[in-house]
Amino acid sequence: MFTVTAKLQILPSPEEQEQLSTTMHAYSNACNHVSAYIFQTHELKQAKINKALYYELRDRFGLRSQMAQSVMKTVIARYRTIQETAGKWIQPSFRHPEYDLVWNRDYSLADSRLSLNTLNGRIKLGFHSESMEQYFDGTWEFGTAKLVTKHGKWFLHIPMSRDIPALADSDVCNVVGVDLGVNFVATAYGSNGKTVFYHGRQIKHRRARYKELRRHLQQRQTASSRRRLKKIGSRENRWMSDVNHQISKALVESNPSGTLFALEDLTGIRGATEKVRRRDRYEIVSWSFFDLRKKLEYKAWRNGSKVKVFDPAYTSQTCPKCGHTERGNRDKKNHRFVCRNCGYQSNDDRIGAMNLHRKGIEYLSAVAGE
Repeated sequence: MFTVTAKLQILPSPEEQEQLSTTMHAYSNACNHVSAYIFQTHELKQAKINKALYYELRDRFGLRSQMAQSVMKTVIARYRTIQETAGKWIQPSFRHPEYDLVWNRDYSLADSRLSLNTLNGRIKLGFHSESMEQYFDGTWEFGTAKLVTKHGKWFLHIPMSRDIPALADSDVCNVVGVDLGVNFVATAYGSNGKTVFYHGRQIKHRRARYKELRRHLQQRQTASSRRRLKKIGSRENRWMSDVNHQISKALVESNPSGTLFALEDLTGIRGATEKVRRRDRYEIVSWSFFDLRKKLEYKAWRNGSKVKVFDPAYTSQTCPKCGHTERGNRDKKNHRFVCRNCGYQSNDDRIGAMNLHRKGIEYLSAVAGE
């Protein structure tokens, strides 16, 4: 099952915007109430939380039946995510208005109109259908949507799922190793022996400027500086998302259908800060590797290709020519790799991409031999 998030712009009138805003505030306030209860009781079973809080959520916050259930699911999911990543009890705060809507209960589409549930009943809204037409062929499943408002515009972020067989390993006709980094955002090494570098130096410098500006604003501690910080964070995220979109698009379009993209599994990059120099931690830890990977997975899937991740251990320390592995092979400061066994030299990011390419080839050989 493949899932992608569709962003549907809806067109509420001023009166309807007021209803949506009131509903979102009630929903987030109810989430904070449930969050406090879970933090106090450490109870994550919805049946028990429902028994304790359902009627209170209805009476105190004016929620409709399905909204009360959604609030509990939203908070439980947030707690589970925190426990998976942090491994401890941390109380999440729902500071911004939000609203999660269940398909065919809180929202539905009919006759080119969106029917959406609010505290005061359903309202029917128009929407820009251009972004959704590709999902109206009957093969996509609509998931739980999130209502979002930005700069006076209203959107529904809808997870769309489709059960399409992934590219079979036996149908792979090309392997590309992709090393992700900061100096080069991506370095791709293909079966044709060619290397493509997607430069990250300008991106790194721009992020450094954002970091410095953020530091100055944090020191001011004023209401205006906090508003500016929020805007800067959103602007930087949008910009970085666009960068990842362009890189993933270029990777897919420059390779044929049936390509296996071999990437490092960088899931634990945020937990590796003790191995990174303090001055480099912002760039390493905040870099959106996961976003780039997800965009590449989606575009590869649409092109009849796929992504597979591999253990990153020693990919930058192993010689792709003789197989000798040694930490001293790599000069991080100068981004050079010199094998102390056979003397092979190259850029260290290129070495990573070459070794990932090799891992992709070895994986396909192992599968074929089973």
